[in-house]
Amino acid sequence: MARIPLIVLVLSSFWSSTLALDLEGKIKWNDVCPRYEDLGPSKVVLDDGRLSGNVMKDGKFVIPDVQPGTYILSVQSHDHTFDFLRIDINPTDPLPEVHPYVLGTPFNPVSPIVLPYPITLTARSKNSYFVPRESFNVVGMFQNPMMLIMVFTGVMMFAMPYIMKNMDPEMLEEVKGRQAKMASIQSAMQSGDIKSGISALLAGDEEPKTSGARAQPASSGASTHRKGGNKNKKR
Repeated sequence: MARIPLIVLVLSSFWSSTLALDLEGKIKWNDVCPRYEDLGPSKVVLDDGRLSGNVMKDGKFVIPDVQPGTYILSVQSHDHTFDFLRIDINPTDPLPEVHPYVLGTPFNPVSPIVLPYPITLTARSKNSYFVPRESFNVVGMFQNPMMLIMVFTGVMMFAMPYIMKNMDPEMLEEVKGRQAKMASIQSAMQSGDIKSGISALLAGDEEPKTSGARAQPASSGASTHRKGGNKNKKR
């Protein structure tokens, strides 16, 4: 009784070996890859390396003992890009069906285009891993907004002493007063004394109003003085 499972196992392995086939094909040289030396060491694989076969010097490849099923065939090459193919192996059909396949598209339904067997592959493009170094571009540097702000700040730092020297004394005192107020507000905010900073800010806003209010009585006094003068003249 123990021999029966062993016989079944041997028969099943023999049956599967008879159904398996060697998948054959060839890489056809073209302008992108004219010879084997340009191709370099490459492999033809099924399902990302589940089964594989090396490419010979004449471009031929063989993937041995491929069981019935559906596979995605690709070429693992460092310098070249090849098409992907769908391979359907039917145990009742002596030859596999080869269909084009675009990576990332649905696996089913299968493409109606049937390619000839043995498989023929050609290099579609050559991979380029060299990225040229960008040269220094002065115009592009000054197109950056941050660079423009830095240049403007630097110009203002060098030009400010000359501007201050040629400024009207009254305007200069006003600018210095505003700078002192802003410095006091910033120091108050940095120290955490928000209340004093707000009060200093409000005090800076109220000064123009009070100066305008003080100017009104002076003008009214001048007007009354003029009226009194006119009365004296009439007398």
